[in-house]
Order: sequence, then structure tokens, then C-alpha cells
Amino acid sequence: MNGSLGKQARVNKDIAANAVICPVAVTLLLPAADLRSITVRTSPLAELCACLHALDEPDHHPAASRWVARVHAHADEDLLSRATAWAPLWSAFRARYLLPLTAGPRRALDEELQDIEAIPLDDFETMTLQALIGKNNAAIGDGVLHRLRLISSSRLELGTLVRRDAAGFRGRLLDFLTAFAEAAFTPEWPAMKVVLEREASAREWDLHRRGPFALADLPAATAGDGRIVLDKLYNATVQIDAQRPCLLVPTLYGQPHFVVKHYPRYPVVIQYGTSPSTAPSLETIRHRLAVLQDPTRLRLCYAILRNPVATSELANQLGMSAPQVSRHLRKLREAELVHVHRRGSVVYYQLDAAAIERLGPQLLSVLYR
Repeated sequence: MNGSLGKQARVNKDIAANAVICPVAVTLLLPAADLRSITVRTSPLAELCACLHALDEPDHHPAASRWVARVHAHADEDLLSRATAWAPLWSAFRARYLLPLTAGPRRALDEELQDIEAIPLDDFETMTLQALIGKNNAAIGDGVLHRLRLISSSRLELGTLVRRDAAGFRGRLLDFLTAFAEAAFTPEWPAMKVVLEREASAREWDLHRRGPFALADLPAATAGDGRIVLDKLYNATVQIDAQRPCLLVPTLYGQPHFVVKHYPRYPVVIQYGTSPSTAPSLETIRHRLAVLQDPTRLRLCYAILRNPVATSELANQLGMSAPQVSRHLRKLREAELVHVHRRGSVVYYQLDAAAIERLGPQLLSVLYR
């Protein structure tokens, strides 16, 4: 019986480890050389909704703090109340229609709002419900309102309204976006636009010079074998070509989020911050967490937290051989969780306490992205 329990414990441990390191990502399959399928464009609609998100969740959008303060100081209370009511549409999972729906030339805000009005109601309703649920390809069937009830009353209310009258829902949303833009966004847009167009021009030049794989410079992106892999907390694979172009949209106030949208029959849109991300990749975070899962490595961390300790002394303290200790220390070193000091022929290890402490904020930053 004890043997069976021990075996099950090992199986559970393996499952937990695999859950930490199992890769999840959005994979973009790139055209061989056709740059026409990848474009860069500023979008007042996308930036308006990034601003609205920052207004709803200001704590992790320090770049927007002054704008948020101005809005609270000058905006009409009814307008702020309406912004809160609509906020689930530009929460962590943005409604697809709140980013550009076409990959053509730059468009004014009123043109982008007209694009929302022009999409089929079925698409509008599905995009809305997926945003409220917070999942790509979420099944929008009879049980959707029950799912929303389990998430929040505000999302249930919006889901019920769009299910009951999608056209009326869309009209009221567009009225709000127009009113909010006039009151709090349009006066700010010219200054934002200068920064965003400068970034867009630099990105366009980089694409022209280096080809599609310039996308690997985006936050949490890696390139290889005809594809770009983007760190996201779900799996998807999308072919980028003339029929399904990719549109890059820089954002000033949307940082630190990294938004990827790939709704069928519409361009793939990537909204990324104008400032380089300082957060490590999701894979780096997974690796560090996996390294720290091992009980022996945790004991080592405790032993080297306050002072540098030599390998031989660690072996004595832990009752292990020096080669065993060295293998565990190598894992901690590869994960960049220890400092290494050499005094003569002796090597000492000390835990990088700051790196351990940063794992919390860094993990949070990756999740926000």
C-alpha cells in the first residue's frame, strides 16, 4: 500500500512539473518573403480603449497616471459611470472589434467606429461574449449566460443585453465611445499620435530591412523555422498571408499589456507597447519556478540565503555528495538565481535573494502582458 502511495506521489509530482513547464503560446506561421501581409498602423480606436482600460485599472498603468487624473478631475460623473459599466469589454481580454478590423491605410477614429457598425451582428455578438468570458473561441451557446453569471454580475448584465438586442447594444456602445472620445481622448490624441507614428515608422523600416522575422523583436517573441512564437497563456496557431494579414499596432497607454487577436476572417492584430518590456519571458519564469519546485534545491536556497557557502560545506550540511550538490547548484545558476564567488581555488554560492523576490512582480507582469 505504501509503495502504491509513493508511486502515486511521484506521478503527481511529474504532472505538477509538466504543468509548470508545458509551453503555451500563439504561433504565427510567416510568409516566406511577402511583406505585404505584415503592416504597421497607429489606431486611435485601439489607443482610446487602452486609455479606457487604464482608467478602469490604473494601478498597473503608471504611464497613464496623469491622463487618468485629468479625466477624474474634469469628466462628467455620468460619463465615468458609463465607462465603468462598459469596462468588461476592454478588460484583460479585449473585445476584438476594439482593435482595427481592416489592415488598410491609417484611419480616423470615426472611420474605425464605422467599421464596428459595419461588421455582421453575429460576429459582433460573438466577439462581445468572448470578451466577457475572456477566452478565444469560447463556445457561444445556450450556456453562455450561466458562465457569465459565475464570473460577475456586470458581465452577466452586458451578456444579457447583447443577447437580447445586439444592434441596440452596439449602438449604445458606439454612442458611449464617441462621447468619451470627445470629452477625454480627442484633445489628447495629437500628442499621442506623434509618439505612436514615430514608433510605427521605425517598425515599418525594420520590417522592410529584416523581413517578417523582425517580429521577433516584439515583447515575449521568439523566431525560428518559419514562425514567430508569442508568449501567451493559451495555444493557437495562425497562418499569416495575403488572405489573413497581420497588423502591428503600437500603444502608449496600453503598456505593459501585449495583446494578440486572431478572430477568423479578420486580420491578426498585435498591440504592443512603445517602450521595451523589462519583464522576462514566460518561459524564463516557468523555468525558474520549475527549478524551485525541487525540495533539495529549496534546502540549498535556505543554506546559501545569508552567506556564500562552498560546495563541499553544502555537501556536509545536506548529507549529500559534492557532485550531487554541484548538479543542483548548476540548475540554480542556469536559472540565474544564485551569485557565484571565487576565492582562490574555492567557489562559493550565495542565493540571489532579489531575483527570488522579483519572481512575484515579474510573474505578475508576464500575466498582465
